[in-house]
Amino acid sequence: MSEMFSMSALGSAAAPPHVSREQKTLRAGFIPLMDASILIVAAELGFADKEGLRLDLVRDVSWANVRDRLAFRQFDIAHMLSPMPVASMLGLGSNPSPTITPFSLGRGGNAITLSARIFERMQALTGLPDDASALASANALAAVLADMRARGEAMPTLGMTYPFSSHNYEFRYWLAAGGIDPDRDVKLVVVPPPLTSDALAAGAIDGFCVGAPWNMVASERGTGRIVAAKQDIWPLAPEKVIGLRPEWAEANADTVSRLIVALDRAARWCDEPGNHDELAEILSSAPYIQAQGSIIRRVLSGEFNLDAQGNKRIIPDYFLFHRGAANYPRPNQALWIFSQMMRWGQTVFSEADRARAESAYRPDLYRNALGADASIPDPTEEDAMLSNFMDGQVFSPTQMPDYVARFPVRTDAAPPLAAHDA
Repeated sequence: MSEMFSMSALGSAAAPPHVSREQKTLRAGFIPLMDASILIVAAELGFADKEGLRLDLVRDVSWANVRDRLAFRQFDIAHMLSPMPVASMLGLGSNPSPTITPFSLGRGGNAITLSARIFERMQALTGLPDDASALASANALAAVLADMRARGEAMPTLGMTYPFSSHNYEFRYWLAAGGIDPDRDVKLVVVPPPLTSDALAAGAIDGFCVGAPWNMVASERGTGRIVAAKQDIWPLAPEKVIGLRPEWAEANADTVSRLIVALDRAARWCDEPGNHDELAEILSSAPYIQAQGSIIRRVLSGEFNLDAQGNKRIIPDYFLFHRGAANYPRPNQALWIFSQMMRWGQTVFSEADRARAESAYRPDLYRNALGADASIPDPTEEDAMLSNFMDGQVFSPTQMPDYVARFPVRTDAAPPLAAHDA
């Protein structure tokens, strides 16, 4: 990728000697998704340059690649799924290199899409209306699965992006809320985000949970029907984060602070509706998402074409890049992620692991970098964050085993993708 900005904006001559030795050119991995917007804008529009940093953005194809390239020091920082630092600190996965996050890249952006064929069957069997809720859609899918079992049909194959991902946990949460056991009633497989729409069109999968814009791509092709959005499952959930190796962050403390400032400025820019035309143009270009700019622009506005028949839905705040303390790395969110790892057999509870999971999210680094400009969560909103789930459950960070035990659909065996990943 070309060098777009000069390092001369701030100059390093005036910096203290120990600061000048810190790394200022950062190799940053990302996946072509709209929730990479803040990182992309920080590089494209000079926010990083103003902090004396150069971001060398590297487009990758899978989350496992991003994880490995950060661990093996091919990347200095990375666009990551919000559960990936938690999994790394718990020693889960095939290459659990310790990873922390001092900055969330916003909220929203995910959706669940089923094949048009499956959705038509849901409507025919249950009378599901076009404007059905996420929970009603999950219940209708459960009815279809029961009918498939009675007829001796193979269970559907559903795609998610990574075993330790918001997509996996949100897909499972949605399925289980409808009485579907994700480990027995369907087959969950890993599909890299840019391949999900093509895999659905080819019949390789029957549905998927992924970030924008790939749900909209499938619906506008006529091959998929969007049945739930992230906001329907847990409206305040974190989506992607910036991942760092702890020892690199410690050795480059000033650089990390400058990076957080640059990302904060980029997040504020991305949140401004008046900037969305320009943002859509940047994201649709070949180095980044390389999808239709018109689709990206509609997604930024929360305007969804649910299918090819003209059914639409508007989701307010489908993306929150900065507002509502969207960039604050909240330890309670890390603990909810830990609870889902427990729920689905990827790990078991211990107080030591609870502390490790919480340590993956570093609000201290965020606050130290931004000072008075830091967006600190409102306590009232923090309480709401623990309760706005589609099934009415309330998350109890201090009583995690009891919280997990309340769910009716559970499995005693670890899911096939728990111990390893693609």
